[in-house]
Amino acid sequence: MSATALPLVAAPRRRRIRWRDQIVGYLFIGPWISGILIFIAGPMIASFALAFTNYNVIQPPAFVGLANIQRLLGDPRIATALYNTAYYTFLGVPAQLTVAPAVAMIYLWVWMFNYDFGLINGLLRMVGLAPVQWLWDPAIAKPAIILFSLTRTGSEMIIFLAALQGVPDELYESAAIDGATAWNKFRFVTLPMISPLIFLNLVLGIIGSFQVFTVAFIATHGGPVDATLFFVLYLYHHGFENLQMGYASTMAWLLFIIIMIITFIQFRVANRWVYYESAEPGRVR
Repeated sequence: MSATALPLVAAPRRRRIRWRDQIVGYLFIGPWISGILIFIAGPMIASFALAFTNYNVIQPPAFVGLANIQRLLGDPRIATALYNTAYYTFLGVPAQLTVAPAVAMIYLWVWMFNYDFGLINGLLRMVGLAPVQWLWDPAIAKPAIILFSLTRTGSEMIIFLAALQGVPDELYESAAIDGATAWNKFRFVTLPMISPLIFLNLVLGIIGSFQVFTVAFIATHGGPVDATLFFVLYLYHHGFENLQMGYASTMAWLLFIIIMIITFIQFRVANRWVYYESAEPGRVR
């Protein structure tokens, strides 16, 4: 057999090996793809269809066209729910970044905020101050919820710790040789090097905060006077308590669009301050 024929003989074998490797790869990602299709893409498509129906779970969906969208635009409590959620997001997320929600922890904080026998009001009475209606005063309820949301910053702190440990010591040594102070080392070395992780925590934190539900559902049920009526809690009331799944689906898509817009803005603004070693400074790839 001539030498020129060897590549022709080996080519089918290479194709078989390549095809076998592709099959193995598809088998590995198959569970993930199935999960995406069944638990994410499928429900999203279903909710989009239900957004144009009147569906109470018990009876078949009835097509109502744009009626749910018109109702959404005229619902005054939607604005209240969005305001409460935005309040929680833009005050709570930065606070969490600078310092695994559990139901037991929420109940503990509800007890601590109790007006009559809570630990916090007990301490206030000990120093001669008047007790506070923490979760029952519309003006204080949202700050109180933000306060005990700070107990759920464990995952963010682990990410920050990993980022800090990844900063090369050589950069600090070079800065020290140049006479940099501790503040300048933090500003010009530490912050730029961990900025990708700050950005990650910021994006995930804002997305999560727009979906805040458990703490308000357990602690206040949206009260007092809708002061803690967050958007997802209001969606829950319509979808699972009033069985208005069509309207709840419309609300869910409104929330999805808002989160997408805010995330897009974050990525655009991040070009100015997030630093990647393998890219141009200030450029997000």
